Amino acid sequence: MSPAHVRKVAGTEPPASGAAQNAAAPVSSAAPAATVPAAPTGSVPTGPAPAVLPPRGSADHSLAVQDRLAAWVCDLSLLHELTERLAGTRTLDATLREVLTAGATLVGAARGLIALEPADGSGPDLTVGLGFGHGDLGTLETVSHTGPPADLAEETLLADLRRDPSLTPRHRDVAAQLGLGASYALGLTAGGGRLGTAVWFYDEPAEPTERRRRLAGLYLRYATEHIARALDLHRAQGETASLTAELLPARLPRAPGVRMAVRHRTGPRGGGDWYDALPLPEGALGLAVGGVTGAGPGAVAAMGRLRASLRAYAVMEGEDPVAVLSDLELLMRLTEPARSATALFGYVTTPVAGGRKVTLAGAGHCPPLVVGERRCEYVETSLSAPLNMLSCWEAPSVELLVRPGENLLLFTDGLMHRTGESTDRAFAKVHAAAQSASGAVRDDPERLADHVLNAVLPDGLDRTEGAEDLVLLVVRFE
Repeated sequence: MSPAHVRKVAGTEPPASGAAQNAAAPVSSAAPAATVPAAPTGSVPTGPAPAVLPPRGSADHSLAVQDRLAAWVCDLSLLHELTERLAGTRTLDATLREVLTAGATLVGAARGLIALEPADGSGPDLTVGLGFGHGDLGTLETVSHTGPPADLAEETLLADLRRDPSLTPRHRDVAAQLGLGASYALGLTAGGGRLGTAVWFYDEPAEPTERRRRLAGLYLRYATEHIARALDLHRAQGETASLTAELLPARLPRAPGVRMAVRHRTGPRGGGDWYDALPLPEGALGLAVGGVTGAGPGAVAAMGRLRASLRAYAVMEGEDPVAVLSDLELLMRLTEPARSATALFGYVTTPVAGGRKVTLAGAGHCPPLVVGERRCEYVETSLSAPLNMLSCWEAPSVELLVRPGENLLLFTDGLMHRTGESTDRAFAKVHAAAQSASGAVRDDPERLADHVLNAVLPDGLDRTEGAEDLVLLVVRFE
């Protein structure tokens, strides 16, 4: 296995590998595990300058002082650059990977892993690797990450993993299998609580120099606090996403002659986009998508209230989508005066000659897209303002006949905004994506939903951090 490349950073040499590591810091091949003291909490440590300066006034004294000052400046510059990079991370995963990479640079290793196991038990428990494949990480997880319990010490060095008598045979076998010669572990602690352990691995028996260990200790003092903040943010975002998911349908209903699929992506702060599909009296089906302005818990709560209200109006008067949205607008004006929202509601009848009749009304929402073998076109429903934007809201309804084998795509504006394109170009991109779907893809709403998302937001852009929610509801009529 070839170790992952560790980038060069000003102020330190690239990590040695193989025999070079061993030559730089030779150790006995049978050296036992050594638990070393924690990194000092003083100022930035000295570099390789001599520990004892020559007599004052001599020529060598001046040169030695300059060397020592240069080493200090070098270390400060290095730590500044690495902490600046760390400060630019925005997610927990990115933070852990940056800490791994920076730590590898500091201790002169090419591989490593962070085992995140918060002591408070609230999770998440994660293992992030550097220079290891998924299979390698799985193998490492079959043994303790550092051999002897590193959580008993702040710093643990295993200078020869393959011959260390304190390790179990399983540890030594895994080290030989993965080509690991030595490991250096540091505990991750912030605010008095244990977060996990960071471990870096050498290809041959070796150990980091005192200077490298001190630099790594100083860096992790800052990095663990950043990890703790990223962990808090990750948990808060997860709780918001869970709350949003609970306010939306747990699953789409089954309706005769109709198959549905939905894709919902929540923004990092939680947003107000929703979708719904509900059976109505006399075998009809109600379809809805919408979005509340704003983000965060307030928008999520408002979304839940509006969706519940729309369901009630749909059951009572769903055959008239304009009436449904008019009542929803009146409710918003009375109970949510500081908010506005967009919405699209469709009433699908039981099968008639030639297909199904769908009556649609929109309130400032993206028009739906009809996709079939013979047509791919938008249905004009955008001739109205968002809810609670005008003192007197009204909108026309639109009727269309959806033939067997055709799909109706309903989506929120988050799909277009995440493209980074203008509105017209984003609409054209969605249209082109749907039009390019093959017959086999159109026959399966799940595949069609994925096809449109991958075409409009390639390279996983639908799953990256976006400022807005995204909803795509695909309804196929048999």
